[in-house]
Amino acid sequence: MLKSDYLLNLNEKQQEAVLHLDGPLLIVAGAGSGKTKVLTSRIAHIIRSHKAFSSQILAVTFTNKAAKEMQIRVAKLLGKGAMGLPWLGTFHSISAKILRKHAQAVGLKSNFTIIDQDDQVRLIKNICKGENIDVKKISPKYILAIIDKWKNKGFYPEDVILKKRETLEKNFLNIYKIYQQKLIDLNSADFSDLILHSVKIFKNYSDISNIYSKKFKYILVDEYQDTNFIQSEWLKYLANQNMNLCCVGDDDQSIYSWRGAEIKNFLEFDKTYQNTKIIRLEKNYRSTQNILNVASRLIENNQNRVGKTLYTNQEEGEPITLDCFRNVKDEAIDISSTIENYKKKNSLNEIAILVRAIFQTREFEERFLKVGIPYRIIGGIKFYERAEIKDCIAYLRCINQPMDDLSFERIINVPKRSIGDTTIKNISEFAKKSSFSMEVAAKKLIELNKIKPKTKVGLSSLLILLEKWRNDIKKKINHNKLLQIVLDESGYSEMLKNKKDLENENRLENIKELLNAMKEFDNLESFLEHVALATSLDQDWESEKVNLMTLHASKGLEFNIVYLPGWEEGLFPHQKSIEEKGESGLEEERRLAYVGITRAKKIAKISFSMNRFYQGDWMDSIASRFVDELPDEFIKKNNSFKEDKEDDFEFNQDVDFENEIRSPGWLRYQKKLK
Repeated sequence: MLKSDYLLNLNEKQQEAVLHLDGPLLIVAGAGSGKTKVLTSRIAHIIRSHKAFSSQILAVTFTNKAAKEMQIRVAKLLGKGAMGLPWLGTFHSISAKILRKHAQAVGLKSNFTIIDQDDQVRLIKNICKGENIDVKKISPKYILAIIDKWKNKGFYPEDVILKKRETLEKNFLNIYKIYQQKLIDLNSADFSDLILHSVKIFKNYSDISNIYSKKFKYILVDEYQDTNFIQSEWLKYLANQNMNLCCVGDDDQSIYSWRGAEIKNFLEFDKTYQNTKIIRLEKNYRSTQNILNVASRLIENNQNRVGKTLYTNQEEGEPITLDCFRNVKDEAIDISSTIENYKKKNSLNEIAILVRAIFQTREFEERFLKVGIPYRIIGGIKFYERAEIKDCIAYLRCINQPMDDLSFERIINVPKRSIGDTTIKNISEFAKKSSFSMEVAAKKLIELNKIKPKTKVGLSSLLILLEKWRNDIKKKINHNKLLQIVLDESGYSEMLKNKKDLENENRLENIKELLNAMKEFDNLESFLEHVALATSLDQDWESEKVNLMTLHASKGLEFNIVYLPGWEEGLFPHQKSIEEKGESGLEEERRLAYVGITRAKKIAKISFSMNRFYQGDWMDSIASRFVDELPDEFIKKNNSFKEDKEDDFEFNQDVDFENEIRSPGWLRYQKKLK
């Protein structure tokens, strides 16, 4: 019997995964092993072999992009006249489809509205106002994240059980109760409700559950390692009758626990579904063998994994290089220099720099702007365009130039000073009419008693502070110190520190990095000029660009050349991840390192610095523990400097620098030695 055309380009294990149709199947698909090809070929095989009609196949992805790509690929395999896949989509889109038919079972009408995040925030704000909760201190987005966390665990308000010490969550739970009732009253659902309500229907109405579980003869799930509890429950109900559930993923690339993903869904799949067949796709079509060897040896240090060993038929390739630098500036200079060499034979689009924290991009952006290397930030915003950085710059520009109306308008109510849009509009119109700057106009309107008493207090305090800060400059206060004073006295620091917000940690790190950047300039004027030039440079080249992104944003991507800077204890693995999650946090950080390395097709370069600006000071750092876990036989160590002119620097050497500030990673390492 001749093999079907969709099987011809598959290796032995891929074919096995396509042809094994009966019972639960877990496909452990290593990085670059062709999992999408296997999934689409499997769907084509089910239809071609008349095992099921296209309407009897449920295929679930995490993104609309992935669903669309899968739809196109299947259509291409099946050829002309192929039927579409009506039940191919994301968890949310398929749940919405089911919920429309059975909305009454959860108190909704079939024409219910799915509200977006802006609507959610607005609703939470209104609830907080009614409950006398200050949204200046607790971000509505943070409250929504807690509610979403509960929903991901399958909890309605009545299901949430709080511990005694969770006093803040008690307020959130009350908000959740009101929020959920408001949604019902408005005939609305948020995105998490789509799955939560569907599971509730399946649980309470077995007749409805049976309709769908009988209907779907075959169920396929992509990126199964990223599923959360409620998604796992949803699948259990739908797979209940036929049990032909095929889940594809890579436990070594499970890096989204902060979004609710539960790796145990993957690790315990064979316990959840009896008689599970496990097939490992270990042949990699992306990277050289050296890259795979390093990635495999590193991830083997994790205890909680299914286990696999990647291999390739490609060349052995270059060893992964490991560079040690005196500081982050030297690191950025060296990387930019090697990029200049690589771009002679490689497109800049095929070069990526992957960082653990977004603030790390600043040093590279500065260097690239200086030497003229075009770049793009993937999944983020360029450093000087980030909101908190623009706020800081606006304050400094106002101090430096009282006529800067744009900057004044930006900071006038940041942080909140009870200055509304109407007041700002009145100040602006009066300024234009009188040919004043907005700052002068604001003073005049206060003198004329044209500002409301409550608003007057906030506006007056800002004007007084601006004059005070200008006097600070006259007193020769360092511009770096000046910004710290501004952040403290304006209330901006307090706003970020006290406000419960998911993004605040990143914002604080970015501001600390800004303070670091300012130290490189002699005065405030030269720094502001630098920022103006950096933000005005035409970076919208049609040509190629180097890709800068976080390790999290890099998942699913691939590049010829990958740089992995900042492999230092405290930064990577991240201090917070270890403190909050212990060993599980460390293992997820290691999986993140694995993801980073396996993005590289030909060349991977890891580096760390001996000194890094941290918490407002330069600190000694040590190499990440992950550096010690890299196999020497596949690594080339390039010491970029020498401590003495004769002796090479040794990794993790214990040097006694007196009166130096130590990073958390350094301190933890010293404790370990004792």
